[in-house]
Amino acid sequence: MLLTNTLCRNAKYASGKTKLVDGGGLYLHLSPSGTKIWRQRYRFNGKENTLTHGPYPLLSLLEARDKREEARKLLLAGIDPAQVKKDHKLAASINAATTFELVAREWHDLNKDNWAPIYATDMLHRLGRDVFPFIGNRPIADITAPHLLDVMRKIERRGAHEVARRTLRTCGQIFQYAIITGRMARNPATDLRGALKPARREHYAALESKELPEFLRVLEINDARLFVQTRHAIRMLMLTFVRTSELIGSKWSEYDFANAEWIIPAERMKMRKPHIVPLCKQVLAILREMRELNGNRDYVFASQAQPRKHMSNNTILFALKRLGYQGRMTGHGFRALAMTTIKEKLGYRHEVVDRQLAHAPANKVDAAYDRAKFLDDRRVMMQEWADYLDKIALTGTVVHVDFAQTAS
Repeated sequence: MLLTNTLCRNAKYASGKTKLVDGGGLYLHLSPSGTKIWRQRYRFNGKENTLTHGPYPLLSLLEARDKREEARKLLLAGIDPAQVKKDHKLAASINAATTFELVAREWHDLNKDNWAPIYATDMLHRLGRDVFPFIGNRPIADITAPHLLDVMRKIERRGAHEVARRTLRTCGQIFQYAIITGRMARNPATDLRGALKPARREHYAALESKELPEFLRVLEINDARLFVQTRHAIRMLMLTFVRTSELIGSKWSEYDFANAEWIIPAERMKMRKPHIVPLCKQVLAILREMRELNGNRDYVFASQAQPRKHMSNNTILFALKRLGYQGRMTGHGFRALAMTTIKEKLGYRHEVVDRQLAHAPANKVDAAYDRAKFLDDRRVMMQEWADYLDKIALTGTVVHVDFAQTAS
């Protein structure tokens, strides 16, 4: 006699009555606790086995019959349905252990030692803000191009088009890592080529050479009432034209005063190579003053609020704003200012200035120059650059230099 929903609903455990049979091996198992479970008996390779389908009424009579027929089809094909179920459970378990966030963090841990600390931190912050909340818990193998596009559109809607492009590139690298490690078969990021809005590249705001006299005057008179340490940080950015993060993160241990060199370790450089900054007399004078202020601390430019940490990058930006240069100058802008002015006013070759900026070689020819480092030329150039700025501050006008006397 075939079962009905009424029989299943009203059935109760009783001594000697623990199951209701439906046919084809399917039966409803009744337990003393009141639970009812759909099970199916079958034979495979001459051995009897039992397959559990699920609880009633969560799994209805019709659904249990469908599962019975699926199992019978597998048996006809010579496949053990219990093994198929185990395989599905294992696949689900693997998927749960390979979510996008877990794979992304694994990829990040693998690569972070090859990146500057600030870059590694920023990348994980962007993923945590823009990606993990939306697809972080999803099995990485289940993520499709539409899923990824929806995430990128959310970033674009706030106007951060360049961030969207960078985030897509990062996700693509994570998916590629998942493919290499056997967690997925296809990279959905490749299907989004051309799908994002083009990002308008904007250069860091930077002054022109002709604006130097006024800037130096404003910095000197200090109507903005900047701290001494902040003014020295701005001066050192101008004199050394390192990246802001490289300056504010510098420690006393990096400075070789005997040889007048600042050696920035590879782990703090964008290109992951140690970088030598020749120190001119003006920078050495600044460092002597900073010794009196922060000589007992690790960082040359220690934070006022948290002395064990270094000055914030925003300190420079806010200082430039108070000086009246918001939108016209940034910490990074001193690099562009130095590159342009040293080439145009002091007559130095591009390669010499470029090596002082610690840029990556653009081609094989530049790579050959990079091996030479131009260190002797750079020592002379850095002192001439500092003297040049002093002359501008003294005269209040842009100084014109005879190229024939300074060309290297």
